[in-house]
Amino acid sequence: MSDRDEARPRTPAPAKAARAPMRFTVVLRTPARAAEPLFAQAPKAWQRMLPYIVVGVFVVSLLPTTIAVLTNDYKAGGGWAGALGVAQTVPLLLAVTRPVPAWALILFADTAGAMVLASADAVAGHAWPWTPMSIVGYLLLMICLGLRESIRALVGVWLVTGAVGVALGFYELDGVTTTAALLFVLSGAFLAVTGALRGIGDAQQRIAEQESISEAERARRTLLEERARIARELHDVVAHHMSVITVQADSAPYRLPGMPEPVQEEFAAIAASARESLGEMRRLLTVLRSDRANGGNGGNGTSGGGGVLAPQPGIGRIQQLVEATVRAGQPVELSLAAGAAQAAPPAVDLSAYRIVQEALANVVRHAPGAETRVSVTHDAEEFLVLVVNGPAARDAVVALESSGTGHGLVGMQERVRLTGGTLDTGPLPDGGFRVAARLPLNDPTDDPTDDPTNDPTEDAS
Repeated sequence: MSDRDEARPRTPAPAKAARAPMRFTVVLRTPARAAEPLFAQAPKAWQRMLPYIVVGVFVVSLLPTTIAVLTNDYKAGGGWAGALGVAQTVPLLLAVTRPVPAWALILFADTAGAMVLASADAVAGHAWPWTPMSIVGYLLLMICLGLRESIRALVGVWLVTGAVGVALGFYELDGVTTTAALLFVLSGAFLAVTGALRGIGDAQQRIAEQESISEAERARRTLLEERARIARELHDVVAHHMSVITVQADSAPYRLPGMPEPVQEEFAAIAASARESLGEMRRLLTVLRSDRANGGNGGNGTSGGGGVLAPQPGIGRIQQLVEATVRAGQPVELSLAAGAAQAAPPAVDLSAYRIVQEALANVVRHAPGAETRVSVTHDAEEFLVLVVNGPAARDAVVALESSGTGHGLVGMQERVRLTGGTLDTGPLPDGGFRVAARLPLNDPTDDPTDDPTNDPTEDAS
């Protein structure tokens, strides 16, 4: 036995036995689909076989009992007794998969049996029109129907049962014990209980499906919000470079006198294209900014339309971010490579800062007081951002949020995807957490025809 098995708490046998009826109730409440047998969705094989076993036991018990009672007590002929015994019990085998046809066959057999018994020699003093054996089999059939069929079908079955009993009541014999009302009441009660169980199962299934749909929609909305926020931030970076291109193209004829006419026209075309691109970007970004003006919060710590006008942070401000986190009571150690802020291109510069910011926010939220290390290194090909924290301090204040909004990791993934890098996140053996992002300086997806983030505003919208 491994150490992990030894450390795992064992559930006492009485507790397991107490939970067994609860698990069986869950199986009862799980509705079967139209083409499935009862309990087809049960997790264990013996549970899926249980309906067949129960019905088989009833058939094996009721068949000889019915024949014996009809022959000995009602004094029906042996041939009639055998035929009625088979017709009233064997169709129960269909109840697991086809309860409605089984009900039609058994109701017809029970009705025919009542007509046959009306002329039997010793029917007086016995139950009629439904014998005790037919009542037992009919109630088992009601259980199968209630767990399988709709409320409308159950009401129809119950009313037809009562109607047949009333019709047979017109031919009631002297000296018999009438069981029509008894079967009508008992069948209604069985159908009500099992139908309620099935209704609860249907409702729980619909709730689970709705929760699954809501979770998928929430994840999709979170992803779109993060992309929109990244697009707003990236706009400032791209717009700056586009503006520089426009100014350089417009001023080229003045800075470089004697330029040939075709070259001047080429620079003029470049400036016109740059201005047109800037206009398109601003028009697309208007939609995103209008969302913020209407109450959306698209960035960290900013709201409203004016937040996007502030200069975007970068690696050079990670030191200030760490100091602010330390002042908040979180022990953080920073290792920042010299010249990192100057070596990073704008997209990597902004992404590195945001990744560190979101990682530290998650540490404060989920592991208050944990010792944290932040490292930003780079070489000629890539930047490596690493944020590692230990387990939460024992004497730390309980985290304000028991569960995050889902924006942290989603935002990191989108920013890493923007630069063509990779992200590695996950828990550590000591209870801490690790965030490692690789941001290449030369994005392998720089080809405009292949880059999914070539037009960030279109992607976000």
